[in-house]
Amino acid sequence: MYAARRSRLRERCEAGGSDAALVSGAANVRYLSGGAPAGAVLLLGPDRDVLVCTTDPFADATGASRPADDLGVLVLSPEGDPAVAGAGRAAEAGACSLAVEEHHLTVARHRAVGSVVPRVRLSDLGTAVEQQRIVKDDEEISSLRIAAEIADQALGELLESILVGRTERHLALELERRLIDHGAQGAAFPTSVGAGPNSGLAGHVPTDRRVEEGDFLSVCLGADYRGYRSEIARTFVIGSSPADWQIELYEQVFAAQRAGREALQPGAAYRDVDRAARLVLEAAGHGERVGPRIGHGVGLENDEDPRLAPSAMGKLDACVPVTVDPGVHLPGRGGVRIDDTLVVRPEADGGPELLTITTKELLAL
Repeated sequence: MYAARRSRLRERCEAGGSDAALVSGAANVRYLSGGAPAGAVLLLGPDRDVLVCTTDPFADATGASRPADDLGVLVLSPEGDPAVAGAGRAAEAGACSLAVEEHHLTVARHRAVGSVVPRVRLSDLGTAVEQQRIVKDDEEISSLRIAAEIADQALGELLESILVGRTERHLALELERRLIDHGAQGAAFPTSVGAGPNSGLAGHVPTDRRVEEGDFLSVCLGADYRGYRSEIARTFVIGSSPADWQIELYEQVFAAQRAGREALQPGAAYRDVDRAARLVLEAAGHGERVGPRIGHGVGLENDEDPRLAPSAMGKLDACVPVTVDPGVHLPGRGGVRIDDTLVVRPEADGGPELLTITTKELLAL
């Protein structure tokens, strides 16, 4: 599988006039190698593909994070620079041109690479690996499906516990512990819990604010399973019944989220998916409160291509996992955020596959 991924990238490099490539983005290295220590780079060489790192990649690696067996491995001293050493290795193997990920290299590091291979032509690989990662294979989607199941389990257990009087910070920590209990490597991103006036805020950092009767409670979490990251957000009401304004706001955000989900199909423009959800909230008078985008891709990174935003260029393919996560926050009152992880599927296969299945009914807890 990893050899096939590297072969696709090598074909693209050769078409661009490069006979070797140096991949340094952490997620890109993992995607092409199967697993690597922090700071490792991957050389797609003219003779052999080599993982260059400063620690032994097999020392503590589990089966889910071990490098592919067909890779060569070059372990440097702790003071070594894998990118510089990788470039040197490419030159030694006879490479005349080397494509590098300029957006993953500092200016100083790019200069250091060039200084050790003065006779090798350097070019920019650009986002070739990121673009290759957009469409996921069956194994990747399987890992995402499990990551979504873990997040659903953790959230479901939290809803069965007593919430009134507990702090946002305490609830966030408990959710992250439950993710690990159910098999996650950890949280996909910092878990967000917002109560009362903090609810509905995107990326809210949990505070010591305690949950009270009548609050909106919004929760956003995700699980990291074998490097693949899910995302889910739900909003609930604390108490016996929600207020009229809470019901109205929830229904508006839910309608927007549903419109975004229904727009997910192969061939749909990224911006059209954003527009489908955004129009609903604009019609409800919340146009200025909608975030810069309605969703994004997920995979080895929690926030990756494609971006479902008004200015985004491109169209969806099948087997692309994305989030649809509209939200509205009313200052001083609170708000609603609803977020799912889905996989784009054609209508013939049943349409978008919903990976996060916790109910979106407005529950009173």
